[in-house]
Amino acid sequence: MRKIWTIVAAGLMSVSPLALQAETLTDALISAYRNSNLLTQNQAVLRAADEDLATAVGTLRPVFSYSVDIGAIALYNPGTRAIVSDSRLVRPGQNDLSTSTTLSLIASMNLYDFGRSQLTINLRNELVLASRQSLISIEQDVLLDAVSAYVNLGLQAELVAAQESNVRLITRDLRAAKDRFEVGEVTRTDVALAEAQLASANSALAASQGNYNVARERYKAAIGHYPGKLSGLPKTPITARNLDAARDIALRTHPAVLQSQRQAKAAEISVELARAEMLPTVEGSASLSQTFAGDGSGPLFSGGSTGPINERLGITMKQTIYAGGRLSSALRKAIANHQSSVAGLLQTGVNVEEAVGRAWSNILVANVSIQAGDQQIRAAQAAYDGIKQEADLGSRTLLDVLDADQNLLSAKATRLQAQANLYISQYQLLSAMGLLTADHLGLGIPTFDPTAYLNAVKNAPATSGRGKKLDSILKTLGK
Repeated sequence: MRKIWTIVAAGLMSVSPLALQAETLTDALISAYRNSNLLTQNQAVLRAADEDLATAVGTLRPVFSYSVDIGAIALYNPGTRAIVSDSRLVRPGQNDLSTSTTLSLIASMNLYDFGRSQLTINLRNELVLASRQSLISIEQDVLLDAVSAYVNLGLQAELVAAQESNVRLITRDLRAAKDRFEVGEVTRTDVALAEAQLASANSALAASQGNYNVARERYKAAIGHYPGKLSGLPKTPITARNLDAARDIALRTHPAVLQSQRQAKAAEISVELARAEMLPTVEGSASLSQTFAGDGSGPLFSGGSTGPINERLGITMKQTIYAGGRLSSALRKAIANHQSSVAGLLQTGVNVEEAVGRAWSNILVANVSIQAGDQQIRAAQAAYDGIKQEADLGSRTLLDVLDADQNLLSAKATRLQAQANLYISQYQLLSAMGLLTADHLGLGIPTFDPTAYLNAVKNAPATSGRGKKLDSILKTLGK
């Protein structure tokens, strides 16, 4: 099969500059990994989940803030007697303008909330781990799509070559029929049959060429560029010894299962968090403030007096006594979500086992189809050769020759499709087991490190200076 693919790939037309060296399946997988917008999108989703964890960590720390309160008071004395305003004498008919500015520095901290903050951190951490598994699922889809595009392009090229060969063969038969008609050996009906068969073959060739062009577009969408010269298909990676072993591996390693496990754990924590919301909260606060008074004749902090510095320390304990049933409803909802996530985890296991079984069955069917296809090709080839010889001797008609040719062409196309199905099914099994990743395939390229960004932000830094490190990581991935 490798030899067949190499011969066909040598004849592929290309619009891309990858011409000097044949592109291997590994090259295509690397390109798909680096050019995937889906991976880039979901890597950003994971970083957003990392920030949710950092936000939760930040709730355990004190909050520092300041406030500035600026006010102005204008007083007009319309009476006949002088009045006193802020220790200043305001005569009849005169205006008085005074300003005040209060600066406050405030610090507050959650002292004790019966575990709510820590539960929130644990919840966000589980969701981060679930997002990582979701990213692996996307990676598997991207790589499987690349394999399918690579294999299908080769298949369509084979089918185009087979149809071109068929057109050439029928064209020779038509010429021969016309020559024999000229000498009276066959009738005009035989010539018409050959002409009809040639028109049908040209139509089939046009359809196969259209399918090849569609496959080229799918290749570009999945891998990131139009195909150049393709290399032969390599051996498929090792999967499992038997179906039961494949299922065991899938239940342990498939990202969908691991993601559902994390989501179920997060839902369990959400129940605890909903219960903790009904408990009190103890907060500590400290403030420092000073007021500056002015007479309105100059800047805010001049022309007046400076008040004393006020200091305050306080501890506040608060608890919701009644919230219209909101907290109880939130608890019931959390319990229902937990039950849903547990059922979802069980169903995910069922789906994964089914996918493994389906892929395994497809491999078995493809192997049998290949063996049957080999036998069919040998029989169809022998039948065609015999009918051709008998037609040359006059004991068979041209219609018999054309029918035998179509049977041989159909047998070859079926065999090619079965071979492609086998190769794709083997990678589908690898994906169903949760092993179709760049690391497991050994592509030899820097891959996205899900811990790099989290390590930079998990302590909730106040600035984004560490973002430069993440930028350098992304650049190594060719983003």
